[in-house]
Amino acid sequence: MAKAKTNTEDYLRMYRQMMRIRTFEDNANQLYLSAKMPGLTHMYSGEEAVAVGICEALTDDDRITSTHRGHGHCVAKGANFKEMFCELLGKEEGYCRGKGGSMHIADQSHGNLGANAIVGGSMGIATGSALRAKLLGKDDVTVCFFGDGATAQGLLYEVMNMAALWNLPVIYACENNGYSEYTKTEEIAAGSITARAEAFGIEAFKVDGQDVLAVNELTQKLVARCRKGEGPFFIELETYRYHGHHVGDINREYYRSKDEEKDWKENRDPIIRFRSYLVAEGIATEDEIEAMNAEIEKDATEAVAYAEAAKYPDVSEVDMHVYAD
Repeated sequence: MAKAKTNTEDYLRMYRQMMRIRTFEDNANQLYLSAKMPGLTHMYSGEEAVAVGICEALTDDDRITSTHRGHGHCVAKGANFKEMFCELLGKEEGYCRGKGGSMHIADQSHGNLGANAIVGGSMGIATGSALRAKLLGKDDVTVCFFGDGATAQGLLYEVMNMAALWNLPVIYACENNGYSEYTKTEEIAAGSITARAEAFGIEAFKVDGQDVLAVNELTQKLVARCRKGEGPFFIELETYRYHGHHVGDINREYYRSKDEEKDWKENRDPIIRFRSYLVAEGIATEDEIEAMNAEIEKDATEAVAYAEAAKYPDVSEVDMHVYAD
């Protein structure tokens, strides 16, 4: 693990947030398997250190844009279980009144400008958010999350060019989980991913996305520099998704071996690694961590039950938020 100054409260919060994401995803997967959730969802399990490491370096005034694999970003930026499960189940108390579902959750109160089902679709939104901050003289920073597959989208190069020309306070965070849907990243992305940003004169960094402290330490430095007008920046975070591309992608040995999955889960799991670190450093005991895990599981179970019993939006809402008044 990367060393940083010990701050017990911050470290325990990072662990809690990673466990909240993992627990949320476990419950969301069960809702899908039990046919209680409409549509598909894309699990973030395995990538928790990326969302938490980055979002713990941000404030509520800072913005993020998310992806189709966005539950982790939502939770890490402060979303509540009840509103998220309500959204997944199409209930009116969801963040988007049940009309967005898994791939379109937004939470403006915590600076989450929204997930986007279009690959790379939020890159322009994130860059526009950074332009707004600069034009209004604000010091907030926007982080744009996207996957390695999105580096094939032309929009990325248009917005990086603009951001570099105008020194915008935006951080492009590429979550490289090794696969673009069902194809290995090395088979769809020629050359270096960080070199794509460097071509525009943007400083680019590569970090172990399974190490929450390393991610957080780098992000804190880059956020501080963005606030001083030194942006934009680019980070490639090497990580791994434990599930398939989506919850229905179960028989996936034709593109990814079980041995590979087993190795990442047993030897590079971000939560197991950080838990071991917390115990070794005397920051928390195993009993304290188990108690925290149980509390999070209880919260999730109660939130699922609440969402299952919650109301659907009234039929009169069918055109609400479709057109401006």
